[in-house]
This record gives sequence, C-alpha cells and structure tokens, in this order.
Amino acid sequence: MKNIGKVAVLSTSLLIGSYSTCTTIPHLFKSIDHAEAASLVKFSKTSYQTTANLRLRTSPSTKSKTVLTIPKGKTVTSSQKQGSWYKVSYTYKSKGKNITKSGWVSGDYIKEYNVYTKTLGTYYSTKKTAKLYAAPNTKKAMVTVPSKTVLYSTQRVLNSNSQTWYRVSYKNKYYYVYGSDVSKTTKPNDTPAETPKEEKTHLVTANLNLRESPEGTSVLITIPKGTTVKSSEILNGDWYKVTYRGKTGYVYYQYLKQYDLTDYRFIDLRTKSTVTAQQINAYIAANYKRYGSKSVLLNKGQAFINAGNTYGVNALYLAAHAIHESAFGTSNISIGKNNLFGYGAYDATPFVGAYRFSSVEQCINYVAQKMKADYLNPNGTHFEGAMLGYKTKDSKGKTIASKSIGMNYWYASDENWGNKIAAHMQKIMAFNKKTYENPKINTNYPAIPAIPSGSDKFPAGIQAIAKKDLSSTIKKGKIFTLLEKTNNFQVKVDYNQKTYTLSNISFSSYKNYISVYNLGRVVNASSLNIRSTPSTTGEDIGDFKLNQYVSLALDKEHKLIEDATKKWYKVNMSNGKTGWVSKSYIKRELP
Repeated sequence: MKNIGKVAVLSTSLLIGSYSTCTTIPHLFKSIDHAEAASLVKFSKTSYQTTANLRLRTSPSTKSKTVLTIPKGKTVTSSQKQGSWYKVSYTYKSKGKNITKSGWVSGDYIKEYNVYTKTLGTYYSTKKTAKLYAAPNTKKAMVTVPSKTVLYSTQRVLNSNSQTWYRVSYKNKYYYVYGSDVSKTTKPNDTPAETPKEEKTHLVTANLNLRESPEGTSVLITIPKGTTVKSSEILNGDWYKVTYRGKTGYVYYQYLKQYDLTDYRFIDLRTKSTVTAQQINAYIAANYKRYGSKSVLLNKGQAFINAGNTYGVNALYLAAHAIHESAFGTSNISIGKNNLFGYGAYDATPFVGAYRFSSVEQCINYVAQKMKADYLNPNGTHFEGAMLGYKTKDSKGKTIASKSIGMNYWYASDENWGNKIAAHMQKIMAFNKKTYENPKINTNYPAIPAIPSGSDKFPAGIQAIAKKDLSSTIKKGKIFTLLEKTNNFQVKVDYNQKTYTLSNISFSSYKNYISVYNLGRVVNASSLNIRSTPSTTGEDIGDFKLNQYVSLALDKEHKLIEDATKKWYKVNMSNGKTGWVSKSYIKRELP
C-alpha cells in the first residue's frame, strides 16, 4: 500500500505541475513569468491616432476586459507604455458632455499624430543658431543655420508632443524648424531671387493661380491651361514671377514647362501662316519623285490654306504634316485612299485598316478639325501645348513627362517627329522669330469630327475563317465570305447566303479574330497585266490597277492556286473568268 501511495502522489504532481511543491518546477515557472513581464516606460505626453477600430482594455493584455472600442481615426494621448502596449486617455462626447476613459491599447494600431495647418506666407527669423529638421521633431537634424536667418513658411505643424513647428524653405529645399527657435519678421529687402541672363518662356500646363506672393497668399487671377507666360525672376527656387493680363505675381514651377522659340517646333500652331499655295506646291513638285512616280498632293497647296483658314490652324504646319506622313503624297494609302495622315492604319494591317477619304481635300479638312479640337485645344484629351514640341524617353523607352512637350508627346512614338515636320516647314518658308513672338491666336475650337463615311469593298469570293466566335451565328472555325469593311471598322460578311455585320473585329490584332485565305492587293505597279497562262508570254486578257483588291483563286481545300514555279497566282476576274498574275506584284492582305 505504501508503494502504491507514492506512485499516486507522483502522478498527481505530474498532472497538476503548476500546483506542485517540487523545488525544480516552481523555479522554472518563475523564469517564464520574468520573461513575459515588460517594464513600464514613461515618456513625454504624446498624441496618437488610431489606425483601426481599437479596443481600450483594463490592462496590457488581450485577455483583459474591454472598456470600450475607440473608432478608427480618433486621437488618444499617452505617456506610458509596457512592451507593445500603451496606456492612453481617450476623450469623447456623450449626451453633450466630454467623457474621458483611460486604459491600454495595442501599439500596432496607433501612430503619432501631427496636425498640419496651411497658413498665409509668413517670414520668420531665427533667434539664435538653430537646426532645421527633416520632420516636425528632433529626430533628424539636416542643416544648422546662424542667428537672424530669415525663413519663409506657409505651413504650421502641431506635432504629436504638442510642440509647434513650421515648414520652411531654405536654399530651395524644405525643412522644419521648432517654433521656439524663431520669431516673426518682415519680408527682407533682399528677397532671395535669381535673375536669369534672359527672360524664359513657359507653357502653363494646368489652370494656374497667379498669387500676390508665393504659396498661401491671395490669388490675383487664374491663368488658363495652355497659356504662354514669360519670367525672368525666381523666388525661393520654385516660384516664378510672371505677368498675365496686366497683373504681376507668382506661380508655382510644377505647372510650367520651359521652351525657347528657336524654330518651328515651338510656334503656336493656332496662328495664321503667311505661306502661299505656290510655295507649298513648288516644294512638293520639286521633291515627290524621290519617293514615287505619282503624288496626290500635286497642286493641292490651296487646300491647306483653305483648311487653315476654316479651322484656325497654321497652314504651313498642315502641309508639312501631310508631306511627312505621306512621303509627299506618294504613299500607298494616300494614293489608294486619299489618306495623307495614316488615320486608321494599324501596323498589323495598314492599308485595309486605313480610313478611305473621298478626296484629298476631305482628308485635309478632317485632320485640321481634329487637331484643333483635340491636340491644340487646352481642353482636349491630348493637349500638351499648341506646338509640335518634342518627346524625351528614358532608357526603357518610357516617355519622361517633365522633358516632353507639345503634340509630339501624344501624337507620335518617334521622339524626333516634331523636328521632322519642322524641317519641312523650314524648307518651304524660312523661320522668322519675329512673326511668332507675339502671335494672334485663334481660340475657336470645333467639335471633334466624326469618322468620315467610306469603306473598302472587296471583290467577289473572298473567303475567311473565324479564329474565335464572332457572333452567335459565326462561330470559331466557320468559313464565310468577306464583303466590305467601313471606316468605323464595321465588317459586312456573307454566311449561308445571309448578310451579317460584325463590329467586334479589332484590326490592330486581326489575327486573333479572322484569317483571310485569298485577298490580294496590287503593289509596285501602276497597272498589272492579267495573263491567260502563268508566263509573260501568255495572252494579256486584262489588268488590275495599283492598290486594287484582287480575288486569288482557291482549290477545294481553300489553298491558293499557284503555278509549278510558285511565281504566279491564279486570279478570279470580275467577268467570271480566271487568269494569272505575277506574285511579285501582289501583297496578301489579312492572311
């Protein structure tokens, strides 16, 4: 019985070790208690803001009773902490009375709370040698300044320790100074301004307040976005002194982009040019043959003058833009579609995608209206200044906004696009700075034009296969006949002897939607002979014109029919007969 009793007592000790009288186990538990208990730390009274709905507890533990829940964003004060727990006081209103509760909160859900207040611009002078800090506290000193240093401030800060600080500018940088280290002073006579050697010209990039003095002072007038202003004085490194409509004041540098009126890249394209139709015509006539034997721009100078007058756009620019984009009117889409500017021409399918205009004049008027309504309009989606300008890219090919200006910012990926058009302008009529120094700007802005009516009609028998479901009827893998593509990218097709219109084919990535088996187009020849046999000795039975669409003949497996040498295509003629043409003069479209 004695042996059994000893075993029973030992077992009980193991089961309820926390109540054991054994000498080793109590020592172990004392060590654990000592590790968990953090000492109480006292510090200066500090304000904090809750970052979440936070429980106020009776003691520093999640097991303790909840006094109340403090809502997110409320202010509490504390001067004691234990581990990660803060003893705080929280004051709130209840039935019109202020009630203060004290308790403990987790430090994971509070942050030091500074109150920032915008003030009128005020000058302060240091009372003694003082330090300027990176933040409104003494944790990181950045600069030491001597006594009587004048500092400019537009912001007061009551920091988490209830100390007053000021955000100040010193040598073109911002710091914080302790309020007790400075006193108010008057504006110094020797305002820290720098005067450039010459007056600089700037584009206003947003509706911009012109202030009596720098930040915080009263607004004299708002300068509209797109306005050009000039400045020869800079205050505190970031406030530019300008005059607008007879009022002189200061504007903030971040809403200005500097440029110099050195050449045609920087003229306001809303100004009228003195160029004549004869000058434009002479330049085109003298140069187009370097690019092709035919040009749709010959003797079209007056069309640019007329469009410029109608829409308030510089006619010299319009002509140079068309010349650059169309290679003097010799490009395929300009000859085949009267499209001088490449509108609708995607890289994946430039000719089929491009808009078809009824005339060169219609195209010029469309682009003049579009440029004035958007790229040259301060309220336009693509406005970055009413000039050609330039674009700057970083090493990864991304546009650097602060170093890019004008139409070139949005219109073209080529950084040198604006310069290329300016070069044509210069060759037509030499740049004269005086003409554009005080320009008369046309500020009438038309609506953005609708896509012009027009379409590409394809010859009979053009077969295509759907690469994905194009409609509830034309599913992936179905073969249909391509009939027509409109300028707004509506595609008419025939399927099972019914006509459908598809509007969901993206021509920028058409290969994801369709593949056309047998659509060809004549290239590299003003006229292409159709032969009775696949040989130049074969009888001439007809012809196709430059850029004409051609129906290439298919076998029963929808494969193109070629001769044994693989140098000739069999083609379907409009009269129902077939013939042969050289592959060298056929470009397949939408394959």
